[in-house]
Amino acid sequence: MEVVTVTERAEQFTCNAYLVLGERTVLVDAGTMPGVEDVVAEHAEELDAVVLTHQHSDHVGELDAVLDEFDAELYAYGDHPRSDGTLEDGEEMVFGDETFEVVYTPGHAADHVSFVSDHTLFSGDVVVYNDGAFDDGSFGRTDMAGQSRERLVKSLQTLLERMPETVSAMYAGHGDVYRAPPDGDEDSVREVVERALSRAEQREPKYPESA
Repeated sequence: MEVVTVTERAEQFTCNAYLVLGERTVLVDAGTMPGVEDVVAEHAEELDAVVLTHQHSDHVGELDAVLDEFDAELYAYGDHPRSDGTLEDGEEMVFGDETFEVVYTPGHAADHVSFVSDHTLFSGDVVVYNDGAFDDGSFGRTDMAGQSRERLVKSLQTLLERMPETVSAMYAGHGDVYRAPPDGDEDSVREVVERALSRAEQREPKYPESA
């Protein structure tokens, strides 16, 4: 399965938006980079669906532009005026050539979901890799209205329960993509998520200056 970070050239704040190529071409989040629909078009003539990890502004800023450009279905956990279907916890969807399970992972956002296959995790903002706050395993901020550290901790625990040991790549909403090497010399994706959980469980502010 080929995954392209279509917001890689962004010059302004945005989430990472990922184009998953294969049997079913899917865009995971849309980001805020102007012209993101043109980048999608560089890699795919058609777009089957857009799926949202959650609807914070940095994940949906260019969503209308993408949907206006492509005849793509939209799926989100919460209500959206252009949605073609509501994501449900435990539902299965095909991205590229892999079947993913929808895992409801609130805390950073009430409508947050992650997508897990046998090999790949699209984690949105519930867990990220290097995001400027922590290296090698971090978690989404929970210090703003409508967010909950307690709920995010439970979501990370749920994610670990539902994530197969064979997952070797993590595509997060911010920071770097993480791919575990096959030789096992570096951390597995599970160890990255476990590290994020351990840090979240300390209940200390992720950004002390905002506490």
